[in-house]
Amino acid sequence: MTVRWEAFLDAVQERGDYDTPHEAERVTRVVLALLGAHLVGDVRAQLAARLPETLALILLNPLQAAEPLSPERFVRATAAWIEGATETTALWDIGAVLSTAADAVGEDLTQRVLLQLPPGYGHLFGRPEPGHRP
Repeated sequence: MTVRWEAFLDAVQERGDYDTPHEAERVTRVVLALLGAHLVGDVRAQLAARLPETLALILLNPLQAAEPLSPERFVRATAAWIEGATETTALWDIGAVLSTAADAVGEDLTQRVLLQLPPGYGHLFGRPEPGHRP
């Protein structure tokens, strides 16, 4: 089942404590664009299918990362893409977006997404690393 656009942004806005839906949408677009560049195949398609259409299109953008970014480099890249962001605020933004996405798509798919990413992304999704008990 696909989550509604408004419900997704409301959750990001609440988790990120953003003042406006526009601010929540801005960080959501950046984080999902960067995430989409790191995913391939069925996992990427299934994740997109469970997100609102606007976000699915961002996730499926044909941009592909030359190499997977470590979680630290992902945070730095996010900070560089969000005007006025620091690594600390980018980490907050990533957590608000990716934990909302994980809750929206379910644990099974979230774990399959994490298996495609370098070690250390679990905490960005608000989840333990795949294969590790909390």
